[in-house]
Amino acid sequence: MSVQQAWTRPARRRRPVRTGLFLGGLAVGLCLVGVAGLGLWNVQVVTGATGPVRDTADGFLRELSAGEVEQAYRRLCAPTRSRWSEVGFAGWVRTPPVVTGYEILDVSVRTKGGRPAGEVAVRVTRDGGADEQRRLPVVREDGKWRVCGDPY
Repeated sequence: MSVQQAWTRPARRRRPVRTGLFLGGLAVGLCLVGVAGLGLWNVQVVTGATGPVRDTADGFLRELSAGEVEQAYRRLCAPTRSRWSEVGFAGWVRTPPVVTGYEILDVSVRTKGGRPAGEVAVRVTRDGGADEQRRLPVVREDGKWRVCGDPY
């Protein structure tokens, strides 16, 4: 009596190199997607931070050049307002040569002492046509960006 053996599937060849390459390529692809996502997030954070800093400096300088000193004074941070009364600030700003125009050159934002701080490089034009470059320090205070220091 002969016993017939049941049919079995032939053994598959293992391909460890192909599997390793596939998994390695998948890992590299995921890393690239992660790096691209992180880069996009960083761009959004930086542009989101520099916009309000630029707007604060622009409003401050626009008010100074228009002679609206009281409104510009309200954009100052508390330490600067404690050093300058509104009348003293107005007198200093209105002392010739007064600011007649400006151009924002650069905006940078960083963290200083755990608090966000910005700096705006501007070219200020004074009456008589004289230009000078200034740096406006801008800090976050009570949820708003405010000009701080004596940049005028």
